[in-house]
Amino acid sequence: MFLAEPQPTSADLHFTVRGIPVRVSAWFWVAAALLGWSVCQSMAQGDQRELLRYLLVWVGVVFVSLLVHEMGHALAYAAFGQSARVVLYHFGGLAIPDYRRASTLRRPIERLIVSAAGPLSQLILAAAIVVILKTSGYQVPFPIAAVDEWLGLHAGRPLPSPLSFALVWFVLQVNIFWPLLNLAPVPPLDGGQIVREGLLSLGVSNAVQIAGMLGVATGAAVSYWAVTHGQPYLGIMFAMLAVTCFQSLSGTSWNR
Repeated sequence: MFLAEPQPTSADLHFTVRGIPVRVSAWFWVAAALLGWSVCQSMAQGDQRELLRYLLVWVGVVFVSLLVHEMGHALAYAAFGQSARVVLYHFGGLAIPDYRRASTLRRPIERLIVSAAGPLSQLILAAAIVVILKTSGYQVPFPIAAVDEWLGLHAGRPLPSPLSFALVWFVLQVNIFWPLLNLAPVPPLDGGQIVREGLLSLGVSNAVQIAGMLGVATGAAVSYWAVTHGQPYLGIMFAMLAVTCFQSLSGTSWNR
């Protein structure tokens, strides 16, 4: 499966957060830079030095945001007595439980909470940034216009520099849209896991098959939308997820 953990290399970065081991694949940095290249190039308007600065900010935002996401999963595992480690790589991140010991997550509701903890952590981070900026009297470059108008987030004094504007814009984009996409009901994304565990907690015997069929349909729909709206990377990713769901319907179960 393409969301499997990549093989370690000597170029990987290793550290710990609150006792949780973290490994960052060397390819993570390359993938993050490529993902943000177009938007950073547009913001730099031909200035190569500015492009580099925007790219560094973008990669830093992606790194911190995905680390927050996966730490949310890992800390939820820990709350249920299950140790885990975090891996960041070219397809995003993984929180991997320690399989050397028996899993303590025996109930579907516990696994549901673990799956929800990642995207929820990112949404909380985005909300915290908005609150801090508003209480400080700054305008908030919120990426959803309707919410911006409703909450009056555009009111206030502008951010002090184009780079600070880019930093806030990147943080809100990554920590709002990415977790919402991750909540799409497509296994093995968190939304697919939540659907599966929710159905299991309700006693639905064929929960895995239902989640898989929903994943195929949703993955195909998102892939089509992305390709027709100029988002080829997103389209390819969801097409691969749909294929993975289809293959899994033959009898493979999904386990985080």
